[in-house]
Amino acid sequence: MAQQHHALSSQESYNPNHLLDILLGKMQLKNDAALSRMLEVAPPVISKIRHHRLPVGASLLIRMHEVTGMSIRDLRDLMGDRRTKYRLSDAQGRPKPEEKAAQAAAAAAAQQQQGQQQQGQGQQTNEATSSGSGTSSTGNYAH
Repeated sequence: MAQQHHALSSQESYNPNHLLDILLGKMQLKNDAALSRMLEVAPPVISKIRHHRLPVGASLLIRMHEVTGMSIRDLRDLMGDRRTKYRLSDAQGRPKPEEKAAQAAAAAAAQQQQGQQQQGQGQQTNEATSSGSGTSSTGNYAH
C-alpha cells in the first residue's frame, strides 16, 4: 500500500511526534492510548498523525489547547508548523456551478410564489369590498 502524505508534511520542520511526545510528558501519560483518551479521539488518529498519514487538524489542536492550557501558537510551534496564516484557495467556499444554478432556480420559484400570494390577497380584498354587505369573508360578525 502506498503511503499517503498530507501537504503540511512537505515542510521540512514539520514533526508532529515532537508535539505528541511533549503532550505525553506534560500530562504525565504513559502512552498514545492514554493520550487519545485524554484528547477524546480514537487511538488510530494518534497513530496516523505519528506516521504522517493525517495532519493535526484544527479541532484536535483546539482540544489540545483546552486540555493542556497551552496556546495554539505554542502547540503549532512544537510540531514545527511555522505558517503564519492558513489560506483557503479561491475554489474553496465558492458554490459549484450546478449549486449556483439550483440556488437561482429556488430563488426564482420563491419570488414567483410570493408574487402569486400577493396577487391572490389583492383579489380577496377586492371581492370583499365589492360585495357591499359590509362583512368580510373572514367570518367576523357583530353580535
